[in-house]
Amino acid sequence: MNLSDFDYDLPEHLIAQTPIEPRDASRLMALNRADGAITHATFRDLLRFLRPGDVLIFNDTRVIPARLFAKKAGAGGSVELLMLKRRAPLVWEVLVGGKAHVGALLKVEGHHGLEAVVMQEFGGARRLVQFSQPIMPLLEKVGHVPLPPYIREPLANGERYQTVYARVPGSSAAPTAGLHFTPGLIARLMGDGVQIGHVTLHIGLDTFAPVKTEQVEEHLMHGEWCEVADETAALVNAAKREGRRVIAVGTSAVRTLESAQQGAHGDQTIAALTGMTDLYILPGHQFHVVDALITNFHLPRTTLIMLVSAFAGRERILAAYEEAKGQGYRFYSFGDAMLIL
Repeated sequence: MNLSDFDYDLPEHLIAQTPIEPRDASRLMALNRADGAITHATFRDLLRFLRPGDVLIFNDTRVIPARLFAKKAGAGGSVELLMLKRRAPLVWEVLVGGKAHVGALLKVEGHHGLEAVVMQEFGGARRLVQFSQPIMPLLEKVGHVPLPPYIREPLANGERYQTVYARVPGSSAAPTAGLHFTPGLIARLMGDGVQIGHVTLHIGLDTFAPVKTEQVEEHLMHGEWCEVADETAALVNAAKREGRRVIAVGTSAVRTLESAQQGAHGDQTIAALTGMTDLYILPGHQFHVVDALITNFHLPRTTLIMLVSAFAGRERILAAYEEAKGQGYRFYSFGDAMLIL
């Protein structure tokens, strides 16, 4: 498949710059995979499309303040670090804004004595750095919430880039499909018989990065840490045995559930899982777990639009995106939602 197969044009004014209030006031496009039929609604109307016994699976990762500012020792030039993945207690894979070669000593702003040494260069802006002390306990003091580069409006409340159920710190970006949920909406869903489960996948920026290879099969998917607890596996397995729908909230939940299927045995659909996944979902993928998907409208030429194209069909997705553009839907992280049934 060619990269151009997953491209589309988007007017800049349709890129959402701020989150809508309240969260569940965003628009919702429901897309039927069988016939391509589209229904327009509001996210708080989600109950119209769900039924008792459905299982909603949320990704409960929490975005860490992963953006750091530092100065190079000696020369004094400024650099920016965006933390992607912890490799060891003091060692992180990061993206560096500015020049920082192997051996460079970086003094992190906001905490006296906190330093980082560049250990390895991976090409481009990716580096491996070692901090002088554990960074996670210090992030609330020295870190800043990383927003996608296409969002240029400052965020008044950092919690609006967190889901209301965010629990496990570790992501560099939010699982944005979940940003539409409110505690009240979740309570109404549960009151109507919808079951709720959680998985964890710590999202790295690779998830959102444009694919660079012209043949999309050649793209290298970097691993992300994920977890499916025994309780969630049991919830999903019971639903699948009984013919009830499993609905993933976000592409990260899809990748986690489909990764957990690989370890299943006997009559299981999925097994408990703790570890790394580099699952890359392209059209042609056989979905074993997920029956429906709640997601946002994604950037072109990314693994995200490839995943939803695998789930609903590339032509259907691109046609739905054209419909969304025509109807003035808001796109990307703070944008509107799609329910693919």
